[in-house]
Amino acid sequence: MNRLQHLFPAGRVVVADGGWGSELLRRGLVLGESADLWNQSHLDVVEAVARSYVEAGADVVLTNTFQANPIALGRLGKATEAVNRRGAEISRRAAASAADRVVRVFGSIGPIGAGRLATDAFALQAGALAEGGVDALLFETFSDLDEARLAVAAARPTGLPIIVSFHFDDRTGEPLTLAGATPEEVANAMCDAGADAVGANCGAGPERFPDLCRRLKAASGLPVWIKPNAGLPTTEQGRAVYPLGPEAFAAFLPALTAAGADFVGGCCGAGPDFVRALVAARDQTPYNAPYL
Repeated sequence: MNRLQHLFPAGRVVVADGGWGSELLRRGLVLGESADLWNQSHLDVVEAVARSYVEAGADVVLTNTFQANPIALGRLGKATEAVNRRGAEISRRAAASAADRVVRVFGSIGPIGAGRLATDAFALQAGALAEGGVDALLFETFSDLDEARLAVAAARPTGLPIIVSFHFDDRTGEPLTLAGATPEEVANAMCDAGADAVGANCGAGPERFPDLCRRLKAASGLPVWIKPNAGLPTTEQGRAVYPLGPEAFAAFLPALTAAGADFVGGCCGAGPDFVRALVAARDQTPYNAPYL
């Protein structure tokens, strides 16, 4: 049995939350400021973001810890364990506010880009999130297979389910990570590393993701995690503007589930209204994936 299976009701696609960075920017975060440190300085705002996704109907909320690693935070002189534990506690508190269902909390960990030096950083962050009570660990927006392998190995001692999600770019005509790996290479590598699920997030709007999803599922046989952006943004008056609205975004849910997606949420530009639209669309969408 896949370790994610016991976390969710069988027979339906799991709706994940939306973008965190774009929501925090909307609520006052300044570009270049550490979003992760808001777990200590603006915890009420961070909890409001998590609660907004719970209230929209998300089955999974992430933690505000994407770059809460000791390499990034060490430059700021902050205690990594405390930032991660607080991030987990904030999202757990928001998840517990759902009176009618169980909402799971996944610990968010981003790439570090420090080669083998990243191993200890991943282990520290994963351990702190586990201590904070997350239900699973999500390594998201990865590009390098070697770094992803290190991340999975470092997180394995926690005993938690592990998802690894990659950023693909298909402007050359073939979807590749920034390090040049195909979906099949990603899927096979994560199977061999012992990940419980594989996925894709960020980089493009939902129209690019059904093919990615199909290829990841076919090559791995694992549950697939999908989180597109709300389209490709343009810049207006110094801020990112995303072209897709909630209903247009959610209209891709049938294609994603037909391609084998087990988890569908939003990334940059996709806020609570996008999650609400996905939840509404799920009721009309057959679920064909075999795991959850």
